[in-house]
Parts: sequence; structure tokens; C-alpha cells
Amino acid sequence: MRLSIIIPCYNMELYLKECVDSLLDQQMTETECEIIIVNDESKDATLKIAQDYSNKHSNIHIIDKKNAGVGAARNSGYDLAQGEYIYFLDPDDYVAEGTLPVLLQIANNNNLDILTFKTKSVVEKRYPVSDNLGDTLNTLIIEDGISYLAHRKHQNEIWWYLIKREFIKNTGIRFIEGKWMEDAILTAELFCQAKRMAHTNLDVHRYRILPTSAMRNKSPEHYNKVIYDNANAAHVFDKLIATVPKEHENAHACIKRLKTRQQSFVFFLMVRLMKSDISVSEIPAMLSDFEKIDAYPLKKFLGEDYHGIGYSCLVFVFNRKPLINPFIKMFRSFYSLTQ
Repeated sequence: MRLSIIIPCYNMELYLKECVDSLLDQQMTETECEIIIVNDESKDATLKIAQDYSNKHSNIHIIDKKNAGVGAARNSGYDLAQGEYIYFLDPDDYVAEGTLPVLLQIANNNNLDILTFKTKSVVEKRYPVSDNLGDTLNTLIIEDGISYLAHRKHQNEIWWYLIKREFIKNTGIRFIEGKWMEDAILTAELFCQAKRMAHTNLDVHRYRILPTSAMRNKSPEHYNKVIYDNANAAHVFDKLIATVPKEHENAHACIKRLKTRQQSFVFFLMVRLMKSDISVSEIPAMLSDFEKIDAYPLKKFLGEDYHGIGYSCLVFVFNRKPLINPFIKMFRSFYSLTQ
């Protein structure tokens, strides 16, 4: 088995068909590629749609489990996977036709632990065809993950790279369960462990922008949980940064980038706090905890990865404790009038 594709699903009846159809349109046999659909106790027709596909295709497997969140769903699929490489794909996304075999050839020929590739954001218009499939692709730069992080801005999400199954198994790294930001944490952890990884400019993945997606859920309970889970991610990154070997030639640049990402969790936590119902009285304790791990003040956030007038203005306010509470209270008053 060359590839295992793991799709965690919760109430995805509107999009699962397009996702699976794109995987069946990859010019791969059923012995080369398996699709593992993890139904996380969906309340709609997601499970039935998955079962219909499974009845027609021997390489489509279903895990039907109690709802425990996307991290647990992905771990369940990973535990069942048999492919040489693993790809975690979201059910509301899809991939361009005929691109996965090319990725596998590149990864296999170069014995890569991780291969990253290009993604395109989409709304309603479909983009089933790759922009550059069949063209001459970039010359691969193969390096370890610490050097990769040092040289490139990376995405938090899990769907823009393939992972060698033997590699991730040997690391013992798994998704955290019960918390958001699970893919941001796993991505950085895996990259720091990789010995051989590269980026290809092949246009592969389609990221569907949905107003109903988990990270855009505006219910107070969910919104507040994302805030606290951002705080957890900042603390996890403190432990991760400590594992980067200081003697590595690219250690300084890698740590700088990881610190930027760590402080981004704090920055976006503060942005979400502005729109939340969490009491401003909780903020001083949060900031005190962030100060202990050098995640606050946000002196390492602005730079080549995050820049612009909007970021700069908010960082100016967030870095001055006396301004934070009145600014958030004023913003909440204005925000409530516009809703």
C-alpha cells in the first residue's frame, strides 16, 4: 500500500462526496491507495455517504466512533493506516486530479520523511485541475526539518504535506486530543524531527473557505475554548523550542521562527478575546503565564511572517498592559452595536 488518506468527518454531508471523488480520480489502483473515513458521530447523512462509497470500493474503510474531536478522529485513522505515506485531508477540501501519484513518486525517489506542496483557497468555484501538473517542477532542496523551518514560513495545517508512516511512527508523535490547534502542534513537532524533507511547487490541495468551519464558529462556548486552546499551544511550543539542538547550524533561525509562531498564538488569542465574553479580569493572569515562557510581550511576533499596519497597531496596544482592558471594553461595546 503506497498511500493512506485519513479523513475525519463531523456533519460533512454537503462536501464529502466531492472530497472522496477527487481521491478516486487520482489514477491509482485500490491496492495502491486506501481511504479511511472517520465518522465522529455525525448527526447528518455523512455516515451513510461514507458507507455507500465503502460498499463500492474495497479500499475505502470506515471508522464509526463516538464524538471526541478531530484530533482523536485523526489518531484513530492513523492507527488503522497501512500505507507507506500518510495524508490527512479535511472532508470539506479536495485535491486536484492526478496529483497524488506525482507526490508519491517525488517522496519515494528522494526517501523523504515529509513532502510539502502548494494549496489553493477556494469558495464556490471548482478548481479540479492542477495549475502545473505536467510542467517542470522546482528543483528539490532536501534538508532536515530544523533547516526547513529556518528557511520557510510554514502553515499550521496538516493538509499541505505527506508524511512517511514509518517516520511518524518512530517519533511517537500523535495529535493532542480534546483541544484545537492540534495540527499546528503536530506540524511543528514533526518538522523538528524530520531528517529529510522538501517542498515541491506542484499545485495539489484545495482549501474550501466555509463560514461554518470549526475555527469560524462564533458560539461563545466554542469561541472561548479556541482562546484557551491557543494558550495551551503557546505553552506546548515552549517545551518544543527547548528541544531544538543549539549546536545545529540553523538552530537560531529555527527557534526565531518557532518563537514567532508561539507569539502568534498569543496575538490571535488576544484578537479573539476582543470579541469574546471572557472577563477582562482574567487577562492579567494569562499574560503573566505567557511572560514566564517569553511568549509575551510580543517582541518577536512582527517580522517577515506577520507584518502590516493592522498587526503593528494591535501589537502596540497588546504590549501595553494599561491599554488592554479599556481597549477591549471599548471594542466590545462598539462590536455589540454592529451585530
